[in-house]
Amino acid sequence: MKTPTYNSKGKSAGEATLPEAVFAQSWNGDLVHQVVHAITANTRAGTADTKGRDEVRGGGKKPWKQKGTGRARHGSSRSPIWKGGGVTHGPLAEKNYKQKVNKKMSAKALAVVLSAKLRDGEILFVDSLGFDKTPKTSVAAEMVQAFAGIKGFEKLKLARKPKAMMIIPSIDKVASQSFRNIPQITLGLVKDVNTFDLLNHQYLIVVDPEMSIKNLEKRCVVSKK
Repeated sequence: MKTPTYNSKGKSAGEATLPEAVFAQSWNGDLVHQVVHAITANTRAGTADTKGRDEVRGGGKKPWKQKGTGRARHGSSRSPIWKGGGVTHGPLAEKNYKQKVNKKMSAKALAVVLSAKLRDGEILFVDSLGFDKTPKTSVAAEMVQAFAGIKGFEKLKLARKPKAMMIIPSIDKVASQSFRNIPQITLGLVKDVNTFDLLNHQYLIVVDPEMSIKNLEKRCVVSKK
């Protein structure tokens, strides 16, 4: 599989070869849903906590005698039906929301979403960002506008929220500082991108295709042992 690549000015820069194992997978909505649900569940802190009637302070004394008052029987003012009482079936901090998804499922889901984005024309391959040693937000902004001039990526031009996930093969402090104030772009590493990140952005910008594609292939193709 071949795909065009571009330079930082949005001009054609050649072609890149794509592995079918990563970019030619058929859609599998059930798998993607399961993996994304697990990713979001695993980010839950689980800190919500309520007190039951045995944990709420007070309520040791019977509010009034059992008989003769004409009122309903009550044993404690900390019953769940009283104001200031305990909470029935409330969330507890001890609850664990973690879900386990095996490595092959995560890898396949990542490849499925990458393939879908490629088919929809939502992946842009950029040979390099071409920054000097000094971070420049203005240069990053010009770069985004250049990418917006490429057919299919026009929505990048006026976006005020993260519209594209840009992935780089290794840590680049200059690129990170240059793009951190660009609202359209979320910058990340190839080794860290996941299915949820891809679905949370319309576009994917892959920097240094040769190296990034190799790293994506390692993540999406799990060897049999």
